[in-house]
Amino acid sequence: MLLVLAAGFIGQFGKRLADYLIARRRKRLDSASAPPLPEPAQMAETKDRRDKADAKVAKKTAKAAVKQAKKAD
Repeated sequence: MLLVLAAGFIGQFGKRLADYLIARRRKRLDSASAPPLPEPAQMAETKDRRDKADAKVAKKTAKAAVKQAKKAD
């Protein structure tokens, strides 16, 4: 009987310790992983890349439509 109580105590203590360690690690990672705000120049560069990618997709779509039209004839 005493052995069962001791095992339960150790199990509960281990669980609480693990919860504490996980919470501490998450707190440390959250504070360390906050990304810095991008500078306006970087934001403009990202916007330019996005615009170029959108133009590329539109061009590929138009090219595929022309190809389908040729194939249908």
